[in-house]
Amino acid sequence: MAKATKKQALGRGLSALLKDPDNDIKSVDDKNADKVVGNIIELELESIDVNPFQPRTSFNDETLRELATSIKEVGVIQPITVRKLDFNNFQLVSGERRFRASKLAGLKTIPAYIRIANDQESLTMALVENIQRQDLDPIEIALSYQRLIDEISLTQEQLSDRVGKKRSTIANYLRLLKLDPIVQTGMRDGFISMGHGRALINVEDQQQQLDIYEKIIGNSLSVRNTESLVRSLNSKTEDSNTAKTESLGAPKYILKGVKDFSEYFGAKIDVKVSSKGSGKLIIPFSSEEDFKRLKKLIDSED
Repeated sequence: MAKATKKQALGRGLSALLKDPDNDIKSVDDKNADKVVGNIIELELESIDVNPFQPRTSFNDETLRELATSIKEVGVIQPITVRKLDFNNFQLVSGERRFRASKLAGLKTIPAYIRIANDQESLTMALVENIQRQDLDPIEIALSYQRLIDEISLTQEQLSDRVGKKRSTIANYLRLLKLDPIVQTGMRDGFISMGHGRALINVEDQQQQLDIYEKIIGNSLSVRNTESLVRSLNSKTEDSNTAKTESLGAPKYILKGVKDFSEYFGAKIDVKVSSKGSGKLIIPFSSEEDFKRLKKLIDSED
């Protein structure tokens, strides 16, 4: 404990260095940067801005108050991480709960690690750090993955390496963003689980998706019961679609192939076959984001 107290005292001394405009640090190559970057430093809460890249959008008031009470008693155990924006001005990279709770506790300063990072690096650090949290809901995680893909131009394979998750796991989360917004909200609010959501993804018709969602809520359906209900619905739809395709004279290899394509792209793939055996595959998309998702799936196979 004495060792930690000594380091905190050192941090208070270094914090005074940051208030000296003649020693302002703008990059890791600047004078005194090695004294500040990577060390624990006491920063004034008023000098820290919240992170606009924070993927987490909701904070439980009760747990924040509990954390604030703990901070009043024993202080901030784990320092937050910030990046330097300007003279005596910083931005949160990680630790927003500790930051908010410290304000509730009436603290004026908070221990912090300082990083020198650009917007992209800050976004990456914030998203990856938050993805590792245990209390994020599946939609928050999916949105974080999507932002890393869209804003940092990562493929799913690169994202897999970056966050230490299997590509299939990432793909399963991303597919949740195809759910109707009402269903997504239900998942975020805890009315249904990710397992329910993964089952509902396989329902292409939006109204049918919502109908099943209401049945899950109204009848307290388990994930297994939901999967059975979806399989039953899709079986009837497949039988109908197969009958239509077979009536056009499509061979069996096409029928099987279309199903495989649909599962891979997470969308209903249509096929048109001529009497000579040539044809077209039609891949639908519902929005610009959905189009980009399909494109990245194709690009990742290169």
